[in-house]
Amino acid sequence: MPSETAEVQVRAGIETDLESLTAIYNHYVRETAITFDTAVLTPEERRPWLLSHPEDGPHRLMVATAADSQRILGYATSGPRRPKPAYLTSVETSVYVAPESPGGGIPSRRGIGTLLYDALFEALAGEDVHRAYAGIAQPNEASVRLHERFGFRRVGTFQEVGRKFGRYWDVAWYEKRL
Repeated sequence: MPSETAEVQVRAGIETDLESLTAIYNHYVRETAITFDTAVLTPEERRPWLLSHPEDGPHRLMVATAADSQRILGYATSGPRRPKPAYLTSVETSVYVAPESPGGGIPSRRGIGTLLYDALFEALAGEDVHRAYAGIAQPNEASVRLHERFGFRRVGTFQEVGRKFGRYWDVAWYEKRL
């Protein structure tokens, strides 16, 4: 079910979103340690990821769009925590917000992550999901605040678990009961 404010609509992701979603993700691949992918991806390489998020079930893709232009402002996902069957009632969540772009782009990123997580957790409410997990590369205070606002609690940190941009990064793990 779509949700919206005066400026932003949130809906399930669809295949025609693939190019924009890939562009947002590639920004984080190139510019940040938020994702540990180190090479940009093509939309075709991302297609299996998109198709693994149907409109129902525990693995969802929610997309925020500008109400006036339908430009994609960000997305949130829930996906498998681990591939083994006993993990089926656990999901890993993430949020990616399009970078601000001066002069006609996104005027403010504030609140988009909150709208996306509101819609994602509302969609998951009727599913057989027991826990949500989120890994946050450190430091990332904005992501920590967002997750804590949604009831996630820190359960541990993997020290220097990923190497990107010539340095090692810690990842703090957060958990939320659903």
